[in-house]
Amino acid sequence: MFDRLNGCANEANEPTERATAIDTVAHGGNLHEAARRYGIPYAAWLDLSTGINPHGYPVPPVPADAWRRLPDDGDDFAACAARYYGAPDAAHVLPVAGSQAAIRALPALLPRARVGIAPLTYGEYAPAFERAGHQTMVLDVSHETLPDALTHAVVVNPNNPTATRLSAARLLHWHAQLSARGGTLLVDEAFADTMPEASLAASTYRDGLLALRSPGKFFGLAGVRAGFVLGAPALLERLRSTLGAWTVSGPARHAVKAAFADEVWQRRMRTRLDAESARLVGLLHAQGFDTRSTPLFAWSVDARAAALHEALARRGVWTRLFMPSGSVRFGLPASETEWTRFNESLRDAVREIDPTRAG
Repeated sequence: MFDRLNGCANEANEPTERATAIDTVAHGGNLHEAARRYGIPYAAWLDLSTGINPHGYPVPPVPADAWRRLPDDGDDFAACAARYYGAPDAAHVLPVAGSQAAIRALPALLPRARVGIAPLTYGEYAPAFERAGHQTMVLDVSHETLPDALTHAVVVNPNNPTATRLSAARLLHWHAQLSARGGTLLVDEAFADTMPEASLAASTYRDGLLALRSPGKFFGLAGVRAGFVLGAPALLERLRSTLGAWTVSGPARHAVKAAFADEVWQRRMRTRLDAESARLVGLLHAQGFDTRSTPLFAWSVDARAAALHEALARRGVWTRLFMPSGSVRFGLPASETEWTRFNESLRDAVREIDPTRAG
């Protein structure tokens, strides 16, 4: 059921050599690369290559002190995050400079062992664990019981890009199995703001259970480079020592605290994203694409995926292609103008790659 994984990093990379899998991980949002490749000016693109909310939180003006002073870990930033995410308390929350910082540092703090990672998921995990001396293996998330050979597991929930969702009960069952072996379950909840019922934040008092959270996706604040690791205080203290002081800037703390406190905006945005996700899925279904989705993106496995990605790119619409799985991910347009452009570009692209379709 499990095999040694040489290319467990994002399938958008061709995993022909281990160096490629470890050293190069492709991401969405690489619009400058698209502009160079297709000769279309940067500003002319419709970028649907990420799962970031295009309707970002309207950050209030930044106080002057946030620019002048060093960030103060004695403020209530961690406590604010604990309240928003439902963590036990501030001692179980460590602010970091985006989840990426934790992904790079955490593997070295865990005992070297076999780590289960889904074959198509966020591509930074496998390289990070392999660099730290772990052995990565394919994780089949459809199984109730984890294999005895596994010590650690990484789960992105909901998964990026497949939109697979696992229940909290399933994940806690896995954690119990791993914890009994001295292992760790790491759950990346970057897209969980729209499905809080599946979050393990409230359970992160348990040893061997870590959750990564980020305001970048739901709040559309990826540029502030802030994130949070939720877990037992002892491990968080080791991670704090590794990462050093002042990991999250004063302006970033100001922006995130305002977003966490704005419950009215959060409720309205969840409703809006649900509606826009349904609209995106409807457009894709109308052109013959089956999809799986979260409120922030839709994903389709289709024999036409590579051709569609290419045809849309020639029209200045940037999506995220995953090969060799033959799938493509679509983010949300930001305005009615962008929705119209995407609808027309999608229709024309499908006609180009599949002349039998007249829709």
